Amino acid sequence: VLDVQNMTCGLCPVTVKKSLEKVSGVSEAKIDFGRKTATVTFDPDKAATASLIKATTDAGFPSVIRK
Repeated sequence: VLDVQNMTCGLCPVTVKKSLEKVSGVSEAKIDFGRKTATVTFDPDKAATASLIKATTDAGFPSVIRK
């Protein structure tokens, strides 16, 4: 689960979802606009959490792993 910053409009979750789904190894990305989170299902052999964070950050939505 990632905590995602800068999601302020209805289109933001769509952009975050698309950026995560472009990462190789990601099978599903569920965005919760109200909680500002992204729950990502991915193959750890194909994708690292750092690449997920980079994908959202490059799209304008910095994120961190939820602790």
